Amino acid sequence: MTRHWTLPRVLIALMAVETALGALLFDLVLYDTAHEHLFNPAWPPHAKFHDAQYIVTSLAFGGLALALLAGRRGDTHSRLLWAAGIVAVPWASMFPALLFPGTATYDPEFRDETQFVLGLHGQMFMALVTLVVLAVAVFLASAARRGRVSV
Repeated sequence: MTRHWTLPRVLIALMAVETALGALLFDLVLYDTAHEHLFNPAWPPHAKFHDAQYIVTSLAFGGLALALLAGRRGDTHSRLLWAAGIVAVPWASMFPALLFPGTATYDPEFRDETQFVLGLHGQMFMALVTLVVLAVAVFLASAARRGRVSV
C-alpha cells in the first residue's frame, strides 16, 4: 500500500489552505489590508460585492481541492491533478485580470502601504510562488507515478 499524503499532495494541500483562507484573512479580517478592500469607504457597494464573491470563491476552491486530495477512492493521481488545477485558478487569473481596462494591483491612495517583493505587488508575488509550488508538486507526483522519483 502506498502512502497517501506524499510530498506533492501535502504541497498542494498547503496551497489549498492558503487559497481558502488568504482572501478571507487579507480582505476581511486583518485590518492592515482589509481597509483597502471590504472596509474601504471609497469602494462602491458593487466593488465590495465582487471582493466578497472572490472571498467565497476562494474558500470554495480551497475546500474542494482539500476534499479531492483527502479522497482515497478512484484515481488519486487524477484527483491530485484536479486539486492543483482548481487551486491554481484564482491565482493564475490575477495576471490576465491586469489586462482589463482600469485595473490595478492596488488603489493609488495605498501606494505607500503597498508591499512589493522583487518588483512585484505582494499579492502577485504570492500568486507566482503559489503557481510555482503547484507546478513542482504536479511534476513530482507525475514523475513518481512514472517511477522516475520517489516522494
